[in-house]
Amino acid sequence: MISKFETLLFERNGDLGTLTINRPAKLNALNIQVLRELKICLSELSTLDLKGLIVTGEGEKAFIAGADIAEMKLMTVGEARAFSELGQQVTILFETQPFPVVAAVNGFALGGGFEMAMSCDFIFATANAVFGLPEVKLGLIPGFGGTQRLARIVGERRAKEMMFSGRNVNAQEAKKLGIALEVFASKAELLDGVQNWFKLSTSNSPYAISRAKIALQKSLHEGLKLEAQEFGNIFQTPDMIEGTSAFIEKRKSTFKGK
Repeated sequence: MISKFETLLFERNGDLGTLTINRPAKLNALNIQVLRELKICLSELSTLDLKGLIVTGEGEKAFIAGADIAEMKLMTVGEARAFSELGQQVTILFETQPFPVVAAVNGFALGGGFEMAMSCDFIFATANAVFGLPEVKLGLIPGFGGTQRLARIVGERRAKEMMFSGRNVNAQEAKKLGIALEVFASKAELLDGVQNWFKLSTSNSPYAISRAKIALQKSLHEGLKLEAQEFGNIFQTPDMIEGTSAFIEKRKSTFKGK
């Protein structure tokens, strides 16, 4: 039995579950409420006899457009560190589910949204999907595991290039880099494609798959701990205040150093 949530929808169809981030008016942006509900929901899902989970965002525009900047801007250093740690706990829950988890990315998957997608076993995307870690443009750094997971997917140098530039990656480049496994023309085709992939895995041993996932997981503990520490430390610095203010005011940032 799964609890009812304000920002999440869960539907079960046989052996497969679909978890939808349901905050379309905010492009499914992650605030504290969403993260807390995800933590509860994923803990409950891990106890079900599912053979797979599809994670997607409500609507056509965004998987998860990022974290809620307006909420983040007001956080103290301690609150920001706790926010980062909560986001990391959620990504670890995605990563450690005992069954395959596929992120079905429609539209924007930026910042925290990209980090959530990377913590799933695979990413399938629509042709209009956009990926990126734009935090440096706001005077921030990734805080939900992005500094650790992106390098494990694309290599350290390419991860640095993406993080330091803050540039976005379209669906075709994401596939070329190994971020997205497959790209589909529309969201309907995307969800069909994910369902078809699961037909390959659900006939296999669930126990064997769960053991393989454990064997494949490398320790992220120290890297994640440092990331949360630095994510908190950067809060309320002049660059962070300028970057987040510029984002909310829809203007170009003017950074001065620290």
